[in-house]
Amino acid sequence: MNNRKIGTEQEKIAAQFLRAEGMQILETNFRCRQGEVDIVGLHKGYLTFVEVKYRKNEKVGFPEEAVHHNKQIKICKCAQVYLYLHRFHTDCPVRFDVVAICGEKIKWYQNAFPYNIV
Repeated sequence: MNNRKIGTEQEKIAAQFLRAEGMQILETNFRCRQGEVDIVGLHKGYLTFVEVKYRKNEKVGFPEEAVHHNKQIKICKCAQVYLYLHRFHTDCPVRFDVVAICGEKIKWYQNAFPYNIV
């Protein structure tokens, strides 16, 4: 199985997990010139942008470690575009989460990083 297919499969698993935890999924794989956001949803009053990372095992590190500063900036820029295109108010509460899947284990990091635009 190629990496893109594995990634798509893991994003579906993450979306199912988030729905079960009470998130309303608005969109998956939102793409713009600035990059991509895996999942956009509403959770407890927050418009939530979720990055999904998967590793088969921990040999090359934990999946959440792959959401480095530059990736965070890209996600934040995509969020800015999403907010504009969908006409959300500037005072809309926004949160950036990470769903890390390692093997069969799923960890959900709510408010994993702050809004970063350089």
